[in-house]
Amino acid sequence: MNAALTPAQLLASLEWRYATKAFDTRKLPDVTWAALEESLRLTPSSYGLQPWKFFIISDPAVRAQLRPFSWNQSQVTDASHLVVFARRTEITEKDVNDFFHQMVSERGADASKLEPYRQMMLGGVVKGKDAAGQKEWAARQVYIALGQLMGAAAALAVDTCPLEGIDPVAYDGILGLTGSGYEVVVACAVGYRSTEDKYAAMKKIRYPASRVISRV
Repeated sequence: MNAALTPAQLLASLEWRYATKAFDTRKLPDVTWAALEESLRLTPSSYGLQPWKFFIISDPAVRAQLRPFSWNQSQVTDASHLVVFARRTEITEKDVNDFFHQMVSERGADASKLEPYRQMMLGGVVKGKDAAGQKEWAARQVYIALGQLMGAAAALAVDTCPLEGIDPVAYDGILGLTGSGYEVVVACAVGYRSTEDKYAAMKKIRYPASRVISRV
């Protein structure tokens, strides 16, 4: 990797980002969106199991349907892109096996030597968690993806707004997810801030490092 951000550039991008309340209607260049979409796919997850699906909502009519179930937030319809994050409703042995077999195939590994890892995944997620525990675990993985998207976007000078103020059940119905094995957790608007967004100029409020970071 040759073109890494400098520490100063990284911090500048994170200082620059904020939860954008008003987007203009400019569209992201295709190459920029492709990179952000790939950042979602590359998100790390516990055991590598990736218990999620990301829905890129491009249809204006669908976004208009979703808006009333999002506290009527304008970001849902105005931003260049809207990403809806869904979790798996159940983690099964097949999910573990699908990942395991792909890992063995792509790495040219000996399946027998990796069998203890497969058993660990089964014990940790499939057999070791009840239905509620699996859903909670999957939701935590989804939030890793949300954070990755927002960080990647900031590095490319693209704005985002995470949207927890949504009705997940209504979203499920509109997107046809009911009974699909996936259910909505959170959404994120992605695009460019409006010059009219007063929040863009507001000071970022964060606790000092002495309050939130402890060195042992």
